Amino acid sequence: MARKTARPGRTLALLFLAIAIMFGGIAFAGTWKPELGLDLRGGTEISMTAKNTEGGSVPRESLEEAKTIIDQRVNGSGITGGRVTTEGNDVIKVSIPGTGKVQQETAERVRQTAKLRFRLVACSPQRPCGSGDAGAGGGSMIEDPSGGAAPGTSPRAPFGSETVSASEESEKGSDKDAKSDPSPSASASAGADSEKKKSENSVVKVDDAVKFMRNVPQEWATAYSSFTCPTPGSKPAEDIAGKPLLTCDDDGMPYLLTPAVIEGTEIKEASYGIPQQQANYVVTLDFKSDGNKVFADTTGAIAGSGEQFAIVLDAKVISAPTADSRISGGAQISGDFTQETAAALANNLKYGSLPLDFPEDGIQTRVIGPTLAGNQLTAGLWAGLIGMILVVIFSVLYYRAMAIVVIGSLAVAGALTYGMILLLSETAGVTLDLPGVAGLIVGIGITADSFIILYERMRDDMREGRSMRVAVDTAWVRARNTCLASDAVSFLAAFVLYVFATNEVKGFAFMLGLTTIIDVLVFFWLTHPLTKLLAGWGFFNKGHVLSGMDKRAIGTVDAPTGTTLVGGKA
Repeated sequence: MARKTARPGRTLALLFLAIAIMFGGIAFAGTWKPELGLDLRGGTEISMTAKNTEGGSVPRESLEEAKTIIDQRVNGSGITGGRVTTEGNDVIKVSIPGTGKVQQETAERVRQTAKLRFRLVACSPQRPCGSGDAGAGGGSMIEDPSGGAAPGTSPRAPFGSETVSASEESEKGSDKDAKSDPSPSASASAGADSEKKKSENSVVKVDDAVKFMRNVPQEWATAYSSFTCPTPGSKPAEDIAGKPLLTCDDDGMPYLLTPAVIEGTEIKEASYGIPQQQANYVVTLDFKSDGNKVFADTTGAIAGSGEQFAIVLDAKVISAPTADSRISGGAQISGDFTQETAAALANNLKYGSLPLDFPEDGIQTRVIGPTLAGNQLTAGLWAGLIGMILVVIFSVLYYRAMAIVVIGSLAVAGALTYGMILLLSETAGVTLDLPGVAGLIVGIGITADSFIILYERMRDDMREGRSMRVAVDTAWVRARNTCLASDAVSFLAAFVLYVFATNEVKGFAFMLGLTTIIDVLVFFWLTHPLTKLLAGWGFFNKGHVLSGMDKRAIGTVDAPTGTTLVGGKA
């Protein structure tokens, strides 16, 4: 079988075409400057004061757990450069760089207190209070991944950043809680306030929730009949786990829900995707052991009846599916999901529940300035520029005309890196901070090293008597393995730093990993093809004194008579 002929010109053409397409997309987006990090640009700071739902001081463990969950929301989908810290015994501060679209969405997601609970639907427009049958609805359902699904109501997947509040009538009823609250807890004595509060903040048994759902007390049925969904921006409804809840969904449909049966903290994992042999997105849930048992009991209690259970986020219904059988283990919520709505629902289920309450009046937002002076960025950029100039000067003095390969590799690597930063900044909220600039500067040396390895391998082969055209191919095999091993070590170091280091170092680790990947692409798609292309020119393969491939440069000035030197016929 004939050996495939290398075509360096075509490889170079494909590389520059890819670069042109990338920058064409950037031009279409109209973004030519990357988002800078907190240290260089500043951003938005959100201060959240926690409250213990059971009274007393805020447990340190709960505060740290809430910090971890919020950090996952801020930095879980990209290198946003956000910082989440605790202050004192009850304050979490979130700093988000920039003011772009992604940053605004992140800020809104952080501001959501994200109290996630599962309740049964007692009353809805499709299901009158106390009715045993749900009305006809759309295609939302909850199903066991192993098979089986029952149609139910229309999906509640799309949800906005505003929290739907309780109606004015509901608020008045809440204010008169001690006098006319229709819930069973209204009859508790004043001397047992602490026990009452503890009971109200606890989920109820599935049997009790089912009993309420199928036999709605008249007081709650009357309250539901007069309930209207409030306008966005109003005071949020008070979501107490052990009490029924009057609320709405994003479509303005009112619901009367039973006391909560599962807290969102029982969710172990939530993800979204398109299962095999299906065409629509689904959201997959996995519960912890305790939550799994309760979830199985809940779906078993309503299986095949058309009755619904609601997933409630910050007192708002985001999904209200039905079940056709008892489901133990993982479950899937399906409906008319798009990729965006499925991802949003999965993220809220996965990162939605906080172990503490953050009342709205304890959340403050302010604009903050950069933590470093503007000349720090200028100094970092000058350092990178000076480093690149020194590399170019060294390459010209040592490699002469072959320095074209080094300069070309640095230029293309710089263009690819800058383009990728712009794209990631626009699509994933990646920001460039001073540690990130340092990671980019380190990448200059990585790109130059790749050429040096190839060139020195070529010189070794040419000293053994091979021509330049042959030496390019023989040296490439050994240089390729060396560079891949070196880049693998660099990428592994960057990966370890990114996973285990603090947020302040993540920017450096990310940029180091990015430049390492780009170095591999440039080495394969530019350094080798360009060197092979130059080897076909007489100026180089005949050993011109300025080519960098003459006898003195490769160390064969004193070679024995008859030794094949530069410009061999092979």
